Parts: sequence; C-alpha cells; structure tokens
Amino acid sequence: MNGTANFPDGFRWGAATAAYQVEGATREDGRVPSIWDTFVRRPGTVLGGDTGDVAVDHFHRFREDVAIMRDLGLTAYRFSVAWPRAHASGARGLAFYDRLVDALLEAGIEPWPTLYHWDLPQELEDAGGWPERDTAYRFADYAAGVHDVLGDRVRNWLTVNEPWCAAFLGYASGDHAPGRREPAAALHAAHHLMLGHGLAVQAMRAQRPDNRFGAAVNLYAVSPASDAEADVDAARRVDGLQNRFFLDPLLLGRYPWDVLADVERFGFAPSEADLTIINQPIEHLGINYYSRHTVSGDPDSAPQAASSPFAEHSPWVGSGHVRFPSTGRPVTGMGWEIDPSGLTEVLVRLHREYPAVDLCVTENGAGYQEEPSNGTVHDAGRIEYLDGHLRACHDAIAAGVPLRGYFTWSLLDNFEWAWGYSRRFGLVHVDYATLRRAPKDSARWYAEVIRRGGLTERG
Repeated sequence: MNGTANFPDGFRWGAATAAYQVEGATREDGRVPSIWDTFVRRPGTVLGGDTGDVAVDHFHRFREDVAIMRDLGLTAYRFSVAWPRAHASGARGLAFYDRLVDALLEAGIEPWPTLYHWDLPQELEDAGGWPERDTAYRFADYAAGVHDVLGDRVRNWLTVNEPWCAAFLGYASGDHAPGRREPAAALHAAHHLMLGHGLAVQAMRAQRPDNRFGAAVNLYAVSPASDAEADVDAARRVDGLQNRFFLDPLLLGRYPWDVLADVERFGFAPSEADLTIINQPIEHLGINYYSRHTVSGDPDSAPQAASSPFAEHSPWVGSGHVRFPSTGRPVTGMGWEIDPSGLTEVLVRLHREYPAVDLCVTENGAGYQEEPSNGTVHDAGRIEYLDGHLRACHDAIAAGVPLRGYFTWSLLDNFEWAWGYSRRFGLVHVDYATLRRAPKDSARWYAEVIRRGGLTERG
C-alpha cells in the first residue's frame, strides 16, 4: 500500500455531484417541486433549517465549474439530471443539461449523467411515490426522454443512485425525503427503483443500442463485531439488505433467499417477471463506497453515528435490532470510520461472485467541518483519505478487477442532505455567502495524481 501505484491507460479520473445538492432550485426553466423541496421545509428535518434553494448555484455557474474541472485535469464528470426539470418542461427542462454536456465535451471531459439522485417530483410522491409500481414506468418514460435529447453525445449512463438510501432512508427511517416511516413501503420502493432501472435500460437501449448503461449502488464491506452467533447473524442481515438485496436482482436475476426470509412478515413477494426486467444486461456498475459496517446483534451495544443527525427509526427493515459499534478506527467529520481495505474487499468480491461487468467507483470521499485559512483550505485529512482509497482501487486492479474509473465525491462543497451545509465534501471550497469557488489542497493533490496517472510512494 505504500509504494507507487500507476493506473492503466484510459482510466477515468472524475468527480461527482448531484442536482439538488449543487444546482439550486431555480424554476426559470419550468422546474417543478421535488420531494426534497417539500422535505426541507418540515421543521427538524435538516440541520440549521438549510435548503437546496440556492445550493451552490451550479445551474448558473456551470461554465465556471467546468473550467475548474478542466484545470484540474478531470477526464470525466458525473452529474445527475433533475427529474423535476424534465418532468413538466420537456426539451425546455433539459436545456441546462444540453448546455452542460456541450461545455464538458468542449473541455475534453466525458459526461456521466445519473438519471435519479433522489429528487422525485413531488406530484409523483403525492400519487404514492416509489412504493407505487406506476412510478417505475414514469421513470422509464423520463429516462427515454432525457436519453433522446442527450444520447447522441453521451455514451455512459447511470439510471438510479444508491437505491438503498432512496428506499430505506426515505421510506423506512424517514430521515431522507419523503420522510415516511413505513417498512413495507420501503421494500416496495426498493423493488420499484430497480424495476425502474430495468425499464429505463430497455427504453434507452432501444433508442441507441451502442450506448452503455448501468446503475450506482452504495456498498459496504460488512464485518461482525465478534464471533458471537448474534453478531455473525447481524452481519449477514446487514450485508443482505445493504449489498445483496440490490446486487443479486441486478446481476443474477433473483433476490437472496435469506433476506426474503428476514422480511417475510412485511408481505414482500416480487414476481419472476419483474426480476427478468431488473436483470437487464448492463455494461458497467457504479460503486459508491465510504466506510465499513461493523455490526452487532446485541441491542444494548453502543450505536455508531447514524446516517443522518436525526435518525430515530431503523432503516434495517426486518432487522431493527442491529447496531453499529465503533471499532476505534479514525473517523471523518461525518463520524464514518475510515477503512480503505473495505473498498478493495468490495471490488474483489464483486469480481469473484458476480457476472463480469466493468466497474467504476462512482463516489468516494470524506466530509469534514472546515474553513479556509489565508484563502486556502488545508485538508490533509481528505488527502490521506483519498490516497488510501485510490491505493485500495489499485490493489483491486492488481487482483484482476476490471475497474475502469474513479469519481471522487465531491467536486464542490454542497448541500449535504439532512446535514445541510454543516459538512463539506468538496475538492473545491465554496463560500456559501458569495458562492466564490476556491480549490483546496486536495484539489491540487488530485490534479497531480491525474497528471502522473497514479500515486507516488509514501512513507
């Protein structure tokens, strides 16, 4: 892990953002309200009462942001398309993404759009949201509309981002939009997110079969806190609902039998026909990795920091007794334990246990509370985090994993969901009062990694 680490020619060096977190909720293009526009206005849902109304105004400042990407040497940019922009506005609502894609291509940066990063139009939630099967069909229609406009210039597509979060934080624990606490609904939401993925891939591939399609899932290495039977079972349950509940349908066309048994009392019984649709051939899979889960089945064990500062209800449907005790590893400002070896473990597992598919790390980064000093953010902790995880990627490639790219989270400081603006993930510091951008030390470090095509020896 401490030597040089050169990456293959053609490896994609990227950064990622999401629409609601960076664009601002301007409605000048006909954008309709999303579930996050509604959720942030409920008292107590977001630290400080923050909203994404302005975010970092990427909508108006994207040319400046593309220039920053070009200066850093990025070869790819992962962004999400806001479904609320396209939902009621058609081509008008996609004009921003039309301009963004052209600007990226002019700068020599490959666009990687994600079609769903959690901003469901509120009117679809009012009709039942993701627990309703019809939402999957509406998503496929939306995906086809976006692909019809951008697919002539955009080759690589991701359908849904982190369906675990959208389903289980949105519909079970309630600490993400739409803030519902309905375990059975969460299971159906997860299923319909994946059904929407399959339907969208079918629709887009019918338009342009030479384009490349996939999804982005958030995966964890999962370890039991001890050899005790309760802890081993808890780790199985968490690995099942976090990882296998999504990987198995997407890549194998089935749900894991043990997870179905864990959630049987909630009446979840997906059809074989749906699984056939979900199990579309895909060209790539995005992996979002931040930390390892260490799991205890002892309900009296001390919990680790939650996924949001307000979580009271468990997102672990069927396994609400599980806990996440600290192991003593260093943590980021989010309270997330730092374990780069878990990323290698996840990537190697995917390569060994699932059908061959190109992999990309589509999110990886560290959030901290930080402010500039003399105009610069000296974020040594983030540099150490990224260095360790890129070395973990290199270890996976050396083990034969077809890892084709890495997108750090995030390009810019932004609205961090239930944490509001209290935590910063960006390579680029944003002054939220003036919206001035300023590259941090980590941005300069990453630019040098890209220039060299890898990492130098470290002590």
